[in-house]
Amino acid sequence: MSAPEFAAAQWTRATGAGVDPHEYRRVTEGLASVADWGPSFLRTGHAHLERAESAATPASAGEHLLMAARWFHLATLAPYPEAGRAAAAADRALSRALTVLESGARRVSGEGFTGWLRGPADAPGTVVVVPGLDSAKEEFLDVVSALLARGLAVFAMDGPGQGVLAATTTLGPDYERVVGRVVDALGVARIGLVGLSLGGYFAARTAALEPRVAAVATVSGPFRLDWEQLPAPVRDIMARRTGGAEAARAFAGQVDLSALAPRIAAPLLVVDGGQDVIPGVTNGEPLARRAPHGTYLSVPHGDHLLGNARPDWLPRLGDHIGHALTGGSADGGS
Repeated sequence: MSAPEFAAAQWTRATGAGVDPHEYRRVTEGLASVADWGPSFLRTGHAHLERAESAATPASAGEHLLMAARWFHLATLAPYPEAGRAAAAADRALSRALTVLESGARRVSGEGFTGWLRGPADAPGTVVVVPGLDSAKEEFLDVVSALLARGLAVFAMDGPGQGVLAATTTLGPDYERVVGRVVDALGVARIGLVGLSLGGYFAARTAALEPRVAAVATVSGPFRLDWEQLPAPVRDIMARRTGGAEAARAFAGQVDLSALAPRIAAPLLVVDGGQDVIPGVTNGEPLARRAPHGTYLSVPHGDHLLGNARPDWLPRLGDHIGHALTGGSADGGS
């Protein structure tokens, strides 16, 4: 794939993550090949760090640090020998930003997870945001903001094989064990769960197996994977994140919610983009249909992660989780 093709493919994902579209175009138009992606994005992140250092106010410094975190994370989306360094830089930038901007934000880490707990100490509910195959806690700051705006506490995490932990751990299917340890560490009786992309599978699986999940939403999450049909780039990423081709094949074979969907007792919102068509991936409609309290929202013009359609689903997702955790009607009564 050429650099322009790769940049076009990542366009809505990057802008949906919150980077300025004009800056994205300036950076990607200068790429001679996909191999230049990581170094260019890393340089852009460092430019935002420099702006943070010279910022006149803590608010401006924090904003630049959040933007740096986004660029550092996006540097990892193309094959890049320094991906671990970029993920670590994203983690540091996010940590610095939250230290500057939110005195109550708290780092929470444990076996197989790390992340930031944000929001009021007396929040009526706590939500855990789960990333996917090659995403990380730095990618979904807008989702976190939507949940925080509804008065909820939010824990945005990296799990095994994700984000800053990708360099030292590998992805596995039994994510419910990780979330169980997260809930223990947070010290709450129940949680809401939002999973994005492969994180949608993790969230649905966890909701079926972890009784403390009281509300769940998935965004572009797979119902089932077929290894033989998956595009080569997806298989390559999965091999890197799981520890090799055979591990990746075995992992993909376990991604099937057929038996687990009927066991999801919590109110469930499943969000899909109508333009999200990836060979070997069965989208979430069967999950919503088989879950006892499932609601399906398909946005016809939405692509994978629906970065091109935020207003069509993000407010509804926030309301769904908020209502379910605070005693209102799930999904706003729909």
